[in-house]
Amino acid sequence: MVQLSSSRVAAAAQPLAFSESDYDSLLKWIGDARFVLIGEASHGTHDFYRERALITKRLIEEMEFNAVAVEADWPDAFRVNRFVRGRSDENALHSLDGFKRFPAWMWRNMDVLDFVDWLRRRNDVMPENRRAGFYGLDLYSLHASADAVLRFLDKVDPAAAERARQRYACFEQFGEDTQAYGYATSFGMSESCEQQVVSQLVEMQRRAAELARHDGKVDPEELFSAEQNARLVKDAETYYRTMFRGHVESWNVRDKHMADTLSALAEHAGPQSKFVVWAHNSHVGDARATRMGRAGEFNIGQLARERFGDDAYLIGFTTHNGEVTAASDWGGMAERKRVRAALPGSIESEFHQIGIDNFLLSLRSTAVRDALAAPRLERAIGVIYLPETERASHYFDTRVAEQFDAVIHIDSTLALIPLERTSEWEAGEPPETYPFAV
Repeated sequence: MVQLSSSRVAAAAQPLAFSESDYDSLLKWIGDARFVLIGEASHGTHDFYRERALITKRLIEEMEFNAVAVEADWPDAFRVNRFVRGRSDENALHSLDGFKRFPAWMWRNMDVLDFVDWLRRRNDVMPENRRAGFYGLDLYSLHASADAVLRFLDKVDPAAAERARQRYACFEQFGEDTQAYGYATSFGMSESCEQQVVSQLVEMQRRAAELARHDGKVDPEELFSAEQNARLVKDAETYYRTMFRGHVESWNVRDKHMADTLSALAEHAGPQSKFVVWAHNSHVGDARATRMGRAGEFNIGQLARERFGDDAYLIGFTTHNGEVTAASDWGGMAERKRVRAALPGSIESEFHQIGIDNFLLSLRSTAVRDALAAPRLERAIGVIYLPETERASHYFDTRVAEQFDAVIHIDSTLALIPLERTSEWEAGEPPETYPFAV
């Protein structure tokens, strides 16, 4: 059965030479889709970032996509947005300075720097209405977003700023420790700030039209960003309150926020806008095809298909072995680790066996869908990689042909290069520590 399915996959696989023309077929498959979601099998693989950026450049230049929305916090990404749209005097490197929260290397790396620099240079020769933006979808920036709301209101409506300051003061007793807030409110040790953050968002939404007319001095993009920050504070408050109730509930709060942010961006930008999303495979691939869905979790990929139908196109990445930039524990230092050979019975192992090192594969053909219909293991490496417990820590079962519309397999990959390289990263992992053949 494995040999039969592998032969069908090999017949449909399109070899990659890592050039722009590699993706001529992919752009045809995408067609008129308005939302292209491009994943990654790890948060620390150079090849995934490089190829994702290459595809995105072609979507922007050839198919009039005008925004990139990424798995990053809104305030940090909006700083990049100001830079790429020519609204700040920073350079590309300094525009990434907001990405300080662990794992900083996820966005402070050479591949993102190159893309951001390219996007600014591309935008500089375009009229304002054809410039592409850069936005964050995630919700971890509770305090940074609250501060952004206050700074905006201080400029346009000091009285409203004072009301917001009083509401957000609810978090002061916990300082910057959002998990302490979640723990205390979850176990009844403290009152939640839910009503305060909801009230602030409602006020921002009710007065949005009025603020937009405020002497003609309020930039619509800045107003939208302030409202989005208020929405983020509300959703982040919910997220930190639910994270001690179980993984499923907090996961769903987070991915719904990211999907809602994408929808809000699309509404703000208008019906002609087109978006590329960068996020992990676990967010981009349709959760209904994986054990996540059976556990009650949903994700951006599922919600995008449900909301946008054929206007959403989902692309995943896989690899067999190589390197990855990852930590050994949460908050730990970036290390350059060896990625073990994919486990037998995994989709990565089957792709390795077909004999084409790097390829693009459409999952919409009947032959390929039939060949890959059975559940298989799939590897997911986030910001932490634990080779010694890899089967339990990094594999889940999935029906890949239902999870994505297309997949890009790169058989052996290299680690993402952080802008801040530590001695541990430079040294890499000793070859004998985690041998490839295990």
